[in-house]
Amino acid sequence: MQLTKTNFIQYLSCPESLWLLKNKENEYPFGEFSLFQEKLRNEGFEVEHYAQLLFPDGLRLDEYIAPTATKKELDKGLKFYFQPSFETSRGGYAVIDILERSDNNTWHIYEIKSSTSIKTDSKHNQIKDACFQKYVMTEAGYTVSKVSIINLNKGYIKNGDINPSELLEIVDITNEVNQIYSETVNEINTAFNFLKKDISIDRCSCIEKTRSNHCDAFNYFNSEIDEHNIYELNRISVKKIKELRELGVSKIKDIPDNYNLTAKQQLQLVSNQKEEAVYDLKEIKNTLSELKFPLHFIDYETFPTAVPKIDGLSPHEQLTFQVSIHTLLSDGTLKHYEYLSDSLELPKKLIEYMESITGLTGTFVSWHASFEKGRNDDMMRLFPEHKPYLDFMNTNMFDLETIFTQYYVDYRFLGKTSIKNVLPVLVPELSYKVLNVQNGTEALDTWGRLVLEPEKIEDKESVRKDLLEYCKLDTLAMVKIYEKLIAL
Repeated sequence: MQLTKTNFIQYLSCPESLWLLKNKENEYPFGEFSLFQEKLRNEGFEVEHYAQLLFPDGLRLDEYIAPTATKKELDKGLKFYFQPSFETSRGGYAVIDILERSDNNTWHIYEIKSSTSIKTDSKHNQIKDACFQKYVMTEAGYTVSKVSIINLNKGYIKNGDINPSELLEIVDITNEVNQIYSETVNEINTAFNFLKKDISIDRCSCIEKTRSNHCDAFNYFNSEIDEHNIYELNRISVKKIKELRELGVSKIKDIPDNYNLTAKQQLQLVSNQKEEAVYDLKEIKNTLSELKFPLHFIDYETFPTAVPKIDGLSPHEQLTFQVSIHTLLSDGTLKHYEYLSDSLELPKKLIEYMESITGLTGTFVSWHASFEKGRNDDMMRLFPEHKPYLDFMNTNMFDLETIFTQYYVDYRFLGKTSIKNVLPVLVPELSYKVLNVQNGTEALDTWGRLVLEPEKIEDKESVRKDLLEYCKLDTLAMVKIYEKLIAL
């Protein structure tokens, strides 16, 4: 049974999930491979391309070259190799991004990452997966003396042709790898033993983790956990999950009245028990009464790339390419404005358009305002001449989501406060499901293909219309939710 670094990180997160993948692959709940995932994969290849340029004498081995063929190439005595593969007697398998032969005939592993820092969280433990690579090479009979990660330099700003040595940085993680090597080897051996067991699994380790840390197979293993469960509780801790499970509680409505909950969690309990919305009308009215007309409901769409495509941007920096604005006047008049860039360009025209529409007036209303404020900060850096306007926007911006994080709870939101969860409950007549572009991820992917690969899109006007309709619904949804709140 083959075990790769990706498998190993999955095992560390949820052993049962990997057991299912390896032993009953036909039952594993694979998610649909999206166009966005393809974008991320292609960006990884692009970063890899620039990393290889740091080693101009490197030998590119054939894709999926067998370990035996790799050995023959290594025996030729070259210094740098791209994509050599290795395998242990137990089935540990590694493809090394870049491998360097040191003067004492030991080896230096380089792992390429498209992030701007070294990640050590449970889902992307880059030190741990580099350690796995060293383990495989060591077991295959090679001595690894150094391990490094090549990642993107977050301080890099594109200005003309890309210089790989400026775009990328090499971080020596040898000490970090050596510190956890023995522990990792034990974990790898335990993983092999676990995967070979003939066992019946009806629970997975994620049962005692928070919702954001559940594995892809969570519903497969824990089919009795349906909607309105304890994992939906706002900011629930692992400690509370374990306590409630020990009490035999899986649904929010069954939590004992004397159990210690936060104020928000208590509101969720009441909403679940009554099966109705629970809200603080006075606070909602007071908060909304402070907004100054005209109200500009605003939403941005953005496009980040690992390797910046145009001058002025940094790795993964969000390029704002679209805005929708619904302006509500005090007399109830509603006007809609929109801008969509037709090319890969900095958003100066977008800013000028917004300023011509709104001026320094009223309140800007967004959903999860930190995102819009962050983009305004980015645009201030790019265009300091527009700082007064963008500063005004940020100073006079209201986050409509805060009503639902603080004062309004409905069990049908399933413990979330995104507009995609709130809208179907409060304004069911509006729906994203009828749109060809249904979320921000699809929007950025669609626009990216429109401007980077226009030759692959047959009906560009239809695609453009789809993008406008999606962003328009985002701001119209905020207007309708606002009106529902005002009418309470």
